[in-house]
Amino acid sequence: MAMEITQFLLAAQSADARVRTEAEGSLKQFQEQNLPQFLLSLSFELANNDKPSESRRLAGILLKNSLDAKDSGRKELLVKQWCAIDLALKSQIKELLLRTLGSSVPEARHTSAQVVAKVASIEVPQKQWPELVGSLLSNMTQQESPAHLKQSTLETLGYVCEEISHHDLVQDEVNSVLTAVVQGMNQAGNNAEVRLAATKALLNALDFSQTNFENEMERNYIMKMVCETACAEEEVIRQAAFECLVSIASTYYEVLEQYMQTLFELTAKAVKGDEESVALQAVEFWSTICDEEIDRQEYDTPDTGDSSPPHSGFIEKALPHLVPMLLETLEKQDEDQDHEDDVWNISMAGGTCLGLVARTVGDGIVPLVMPFVEVNIRKPNWRSREAATYAFGSILEGPTIDKLAPMVAAGLEFLLTATKDDNNHVRDTTAWTLSRIFEFLHTPDSGFSVISPQNLPKIVGVLLESMKDVPNVAEKVCGAIYNLAQGYEDAGASSSLLSPYLTEIIQHLLSAAERTDGAESKLRSASYETLNEVVRCSNLLEAAGIIGQLLPVIMGKLGQTMDLQVVSTEDREKQAELQASLCGVIQVIIQKLSSKDETKPIIMQNADHIMMLFLRVFGCHSSSVHEEAMLAIGALAYATGSEFAKYMPELFKYLQTGLQNFEEYQVCSITVGVVGDICRALDDKILPFCDQIMSLLIQNLQSEALHRSVKPPIFSCFGDIALAIGGQFERYVATAIQIMQGAAHVCAQMDTLDEELMDYGNQLRRSIFEAYSGILQGFKDAKAELMVPYAQHLLQFVELVSKDSLRDESVTKAAVAALGDLADVVGDKTKPLFSNFTFCGEFLNECLDSEDEDLKDTARWTQGMIARLMVA
Repeated sequence: MAMEITQFLLAAQSADARVRTEAEGSLKQFQEQNLPQFLLSLSFELANNDKPSESRRLAGILLKNSLDAKDSGRKELLVKQWCAIDLALKSQIKELLLRTLGSSVPEARHTSAQVVAKVASIEVPQKQWPELVGSLLSNMTQQESPAHLKQSTLETLGYVCEEISHHDLVQDEVNSVLTAVVQGMNQAGNNAEVRLAATKALLNALDFSQTNFENEMERNYIMKMVCETACAEEEVIRQAAFECLVSIASTYYEVLEQYMQTLFELTAKAVKGDEESVALQAVEFWSTICDEEIDRQEYDTPDTGDSSPPHSGFIEKALPHLVPMLLETLEKQDEDQDHEDDVWNISMAGGTCLGLVARTVGDGIVPLVMPFVEVNIRKPNWRSREAATYAFGSILEGPTIDKLAPMVAAGLEFLLTATKDDNNHVRDTTAWTLSRIFEFLHTPDSGFSVISPQNLPKIVGVLLESMKDVPNVAEKVCGAIYNLAQGYEDAGASSSLLSPYLTEIIQHLLSAAERTDGAESKLRSASYETLNEVVRCSNLLEAAGIIGQLLPVIMGKLGQTMDLQVVSTEDREKQAELQASLCGVIQVIIQKLSSKDETKPIIMQNADHIMMLFLRVFGCHSSSVHEEAMLAIGALAYATGSEFAKYMPELFKYLQTGLQNFEEYQVCSITVGVVGDICRALDDKILPFCDQIMSLLIQNLQSEALHRSVKPPIFSCFGDIALAIGGQFERYVATAIQIMQGAAHVCAQMDTLDEELMDYGNQLRRSIFEAYSGILQGFKDAKAELMVPYAQHLLQFVELVSKDSLRDESVTKAAVAALGDLADVVGDKTKPLFSNFTFCGEFLNECLDSEDEDLKDTARWTQGMIARLMVA
């Protein structure tokens, strides 16, 4: 029987903190002691029209939070708890939820629609709620169904389609759902709320409609309804219909040919004269068509031999009409668009789409855009000048260098002058365009650059002067310097060209980072990121002295952050952000100077001071800093090698804290990686800490609370530890390999239709093979016989992976390497196994046919190891 909980739900929203805390405690206790009754009571509350709206709202939120969570570990637990509830009681809850869809209170209907979908996401894939779709559809077909019930039913159908996979419904159900949804879109007999809910539901149901889109009659009907709805009186319904068209462009590109004339007319009308929310979706339709065609062009390489997906050339055909339409949008800028990060307007959407069109058609766009640029670039109206500059910058990726080089060479001088334009927007877009020029037309290592020894002094001078501009412009200039420096990386003799300017560039970037307005437009973080790139790409032989002088400056700045007054959360965040940036710079300097024997002593001399700073940063207990400092410590370990051992007693407690940080799992993941770096640096000097490290890593693998993305790096770390301590890994090998075998079994059970899960599966498999390789190589000089009991499992796992056509190349490489290590290390004792596992020859031959040279080399080595074993 459900319990009366209205008073607790109201009290939990009280302004009085004591009353609120007490009520929250009572609700939590009820939930923990009797979850089934708790959920039933919440469902009664939500379904009861006599209850206050405040208590019903919280009941709905608590119901949703009892069924779903963002964290995958938490979500898994909630699903298990729901599945364990008595069937009769679950039926009662579901009945109450479906009844609430007919409530006269809109908020209760909306919440119930969401909760029904959450239950469906658990039960429908397991075939446990077969009557759900039928129950919902009967709401749509009964004559006496009020409009608000139809609206909430369509909303529910939309949410259900969003939550489940298209494999979970049979085609008859899909047909019925689509029929109900498309009928709901019909203007005749349906009010605006019903039509909006139907159009939104169609958006989520499109993934289910593959069979229907293959049938021309059904497809024509769906397209007719969407196009009619795109002309509805209500702006919000038109917007939803265009969102459907965007999704159709992506999902059903192959069948759009016969509708493209109509779709061009619809989108052109919307872009020219409709409200911005609708016009944005109309532009997005063409951006999506570009994305599809770019993907198909990339797929369509003669080398693959695969039959490429059909490419209809819609953009090429529409080009003469599409480009003028997009150019027109560029002059519809917002006055304050450069000062807010999250602004997205029709001008930005038009420019983005123009850039995608350039990538799709290449050279063909240039003669259509350049007349617009030439006519508008000098006009007195700032909107015209900014639009012309934006158009120019947007088409720099896609056309050939031969086509672009003359116009960029002619325009570069003008753009450098335009950095002094009176208008902030024009200067902002000019700096962005220069950044794009340096990104796409400045690659000295490939033999072409618009930058020459003659114009470089002026370019650097203009950029450094513009670093003093307002934050939004200075941030774009950072991007230009970033790309300028990157172009000189690995550029042979040309890489020296920037060396004379390094000191000045570094000084200006540090000054920009120090600005009191540096937080605006993310100028401070952009300055430090650019500084990192300038250091990373510099010619080390010429820049060593400059970078050596920069190191104590950055260390000094990091030391000063410890003394910042931290009173508020905002102060704490500001300190954390600054420390993260400075730790990042130190990491890049360490990596740069330790890459050559001549400059490594600079790091060795400063290592103690650097480490002391990192340990003080850890004392600030901030996760973002924790990450950056951890990464920098990994670089320091690599640079200092076995000398790093002296820091371990003090550092170890922070490594433990990082490994136990499940809440901020990225910190945990980075810490695992750094433990691997330290193992490679210290070899067997890591041994005194191994018991505790292995214990924590094993606990992490066994925990359901830790985010799954951390688990692959842990297996790789097993390999690093085994390599470092060699035969001493004996004490951990049984437990480690038992968990590895369990994880291999999980990989075999994964749903191959879930793309995200398959990515994770590939990471997991690769890391298991890396662990096997590390353990095998660690035992090579002693105790190789310890691996004999595990040889069969490893071969079975490789065989399983060899049969998977969806495996990643990196998984193949790791599997082949582990196979070779097994033959090399364990030797004779595996001879009978290799004789039985006949797949090896075929698998290695497949690898030898690969275009990946690394894989071919590994396969040849493995083939040699197995051949040597079989001949012996």
